[in-house]
Amino acid sequence: MTQPRPDGRVVVVGGGLAGITAALRCADAGWAVTLLESRRHLGGLTHSFRRGDLEVDNGQHVFLRCCTSYVELLRRLGVADKVFLQPRLDIEVRSPRLAEPVRLRRNALPAPLHLADSVLRYRPLTRTERLRFAGAALALRRVDPDAPASDAQSFATWLAAHGQSAAAVTKLWDLVGVATLNARAADASLGLAATVFQIGLLTDPAAADIGWARVPLRELHGDPAQARLTEAGARVVLGAKVTALRPDGPNGGAWRVVTGADEFVADNVVLAVPPTAAARLLPPGAVDLPPGWAEELGSSPIVNVHAVFDRKVMDVPFFAAVDSPVQWVFDRTGQSDVDGGQYVAVSMSAADEEIEAPVATIRERLLPELRQVLGTSAQVRDFFVTRERHATFRPAPGCAALRPPARTALAGLVLAGAWTATGWPATMEGAVRSGEAAARVVLDGTGARVPAAEELPTHAGGGS
Repeated sequence: MTQPRPDGRVVVVGGGLAGITAALRCADAGWAVTLLESRRHLGGLTHSFRRGDLEVDNGQHVFLRCCTSYVELLRRLGVADKVFLQPRLDIEVRSPRLAEPVRLRRNALPAPLHLADSVLRYRPLTRTERLRFAGAALALRRVDPDAPASDAQSFATWLAAHGQSAAAVTKLWDLVGVATLNARAADASLGLAATVFQIGLLTDPAAADIGWARVPLRELHGDPAQARLTEAGARVVLGAKVTALRPDGPNGGAWRVVTGADEFVADNVVLAVPPTAAARLLPPGAVDLPPGWAEELGSSPIVNVHAVFDRKVMDVPFFAAVDSPVQWVFDRTGQSDVDGGQYVAVSMSAADEEIEAPVATIRERLLPELRQVLGTSAQVRDFFVTRERHATFRPAPGCAALRPPARTALAGLVLAGAWTATGWPATMEGAVRSGEAAARVVLDGTGARVPAAEELPTHAGGGS
């Protein structure tokens, strides 16, 4: 266990991936760390729970090979052996209009040619639409994702200007964009979309290989995070909702964090909470943003539909669907220890229409569509819905101006969260990168440095 610095106290508010990352980095550097989480578990929006005999993830979370910071966090948590990463990108795409699925898979050519043969055989689009995709992809490589003009423009407007039909947008561009941005092209900033496609598909041919958890998210994030933090000398306090944050003492120099009857004093505070919570807690003048910035940034929901069938209904770990309200379907049988039958989860991003719909309505609308793309008449043993009403910030045009950096205008007060100015959309990778940035601000403020990845300890129970 690292011996804490006597002059370095940091309180991290929020136990999601951003807070976990910031707390671990600071603890590994020798700071006395206290992590406060309002829920009774760590993991934030990536958690799981029991439903009878079923282990249920609140949502289906995947990562890509290019998510290097997230993969490094898994290594630090000792759980890198509990995920699977495709050796080569391979996505099965189904449509009720096609007798057989098609596949988007990469070949051995350099990017962006690594997807050329798959796109040329992509039957949901016409031959002309497939050929025009190449021109738009090459043009997207030249977009500056950090330029204000890119942030101000919608992705759909840019795609239309580059010869992409409505069908091409919904059946190919949105196939990737909705899942990563949590927004359709019409509602997404060109800058963020360019980031997703440039990093994931248009630069490194291996970048978009898909990974997913072999175990429930509680076993991947929350439980090991608590164990590694404790080993590193950090204090984890669950069920601690922060109600106030204020400078400590007449001359400042420290911060007092209030949670009901308890108070914590720290030299630095990392606020790793959602934007609306951060806006309530931040003292005046902490960020250079207009009034109401958190509400203007907004949020986008995700709905997950869970169905346990009485027999096997799919023989691939996941697939995507087009020409259907079904988006991405995952086999959850192994992770959830289902006894007989098969458990599938449908992940529905940008789910504004579904987020408040009753379960009965969602079942009536979606189950026939799900059966159609599965090609089954199997009976459903269980059907339920999980909802994240504020799953991500809304990546609308102009959102970059509402995403503050980690460093605030007040000494010792730092921000973290996938909604901050990471340059990434609201993904697990973005959350971890924000935690790294927050830790860097804290440690650099005292002349300390953030340890390099190879210097970080690895728990003996895992690793890659």
